Amino acid sequence: MLIGGNKEKVIANMRLATERGELNCKVETDDPILSKEEREKIVRHYLDNYKTFGYRFCNVCARALTDTATRCLNANTRIEGLENIKEIHGGAIVTSNHFSPLDNTAVRKAMNRAGYRRLFIVSQETNLAMKGWIGFLMNHEDIIPLVNQSEYLHKYFGPMIRERLNHGDAILIYPEQEMWFHYRKPRPPKRGAYYYAAVNHVPVISCFVEIQDLPGKENEEFYKTRYVMHVLKPIYPDPAKSSRENSQEMMRLDYQQKVAAYEQAYGKKLTYDFHTDDIAGWIPPAVSG
Repeated sequence: MLIGGNKEKVIANMRLATERGELNCKVETDDPILSKEEREKIVRHYLDNYKTFGYRFCNVCARALTDTATRCLNANTRIEGLENIKEIHGGAIVTSNHFSPLDNTAVRKAMNRAGYRRLFIVSQETNLAMKGWIGFLMNHEDIIPLVNQSEYLHKYFGPMIRERLNHGDAILIYPEQEMWFHYRKPRPPKRGAYYYAAVNHVPVISCFVEIQDLPGKENEEFYKTRYVMHVLKPIYPDPAKSSRENSQEMMRLDYQQKVAAYEQAYGKKLTYDFHTDDIAGWIPPAVSG
């Protein structure tokens, strides 16, 4: 299932970003653009609403919708490697490549199979401004909004992460930061996910989603696709190392694993040269003349 309209401009942005070596930059064209005041307002509304009865009621409804969507969207999703995390029974940070607004459903299916009842997702605060049913889910599902502001990170974000980990939940943090639509390749991670694993003394559940093309068309731009969720070996913080040392080493190992998973899945070495096949299912426009 695809979300959004024509992706030609988005793909052009990805091509340009790879040429510039800017592999974590924003490429989407329709994301909400908010002022500082608007960002603060929507986050304050979320925090004020978070503990209310109305939020809890809507959260139950949103989780039911998400569970249903997860089953429907991932009927053909194959999960490999669950045996790698069979010894993990408490809180964990989950990392995965980010290529669709719906790719978290594949992660959710895997984590449900692993025994986690809930998957919390760290999401940029601008997503709270989305409209329609996606906006409802963003504001009422198990979302932990991320604001790149020091006071917020220390006063709200860090404690919310700690609370869910202490409760034994899994938290999905996309270390690539920005979504690149249907991009097959793992991109170099940022350190935040691994920092929160290190300071909370929990493992990183390392995942990589392979995207396979199917014969039928989704629309005139894309063929249908299906996912193979690869659950890789978990990465644990070393108690003899500092949080900074652990976060750097865990980040290095996670990227190394994702690269290896990509190369095994697609049968080729990872480079960041741009090819049309990098975009799963894409039907490039015909060149006239």
